[in-house]
Amino acid sequence: MGQAAKVLQLFRTLHRTRQQVFKNDPRALEAARIKINEEFKCNKSETSPKKIEELIKIGSDVELILRTSVIQGIHTDHNTLKLVPRKDLLLENVPYCDTPTQKQ
Repeated sequence: MGQAAKVLQLFRTLHRTRQQVFKNDPRALEAARIKINEEFKCNKSETSPKKIEELIKIGSDVELILRTSVIQGIHTDHNTLKLVPRKDLLLENVPYCDTPTQKQ
């Protein structure tokens, strides 16, 4: 796959992830859309293959962090937030245990 195709695929993936992560939050959806488009436009004229690969890596890391680490919260009362976890969210997370377990 050529670099142009990789860049386009990353652009689409970031926008799809944005739509999943910030679902039902028009303000966050718009802010993320603007930021993604702004970053791609800023680096549009980049010609160095090494720099382009580095930018693709950064974009892929951002997509992974968005998909696995961002939790959407909804205000229910004036002091209460309801968290809406997604299926992809921190699957490797192990709950904390106050009591130590003994090794056998």
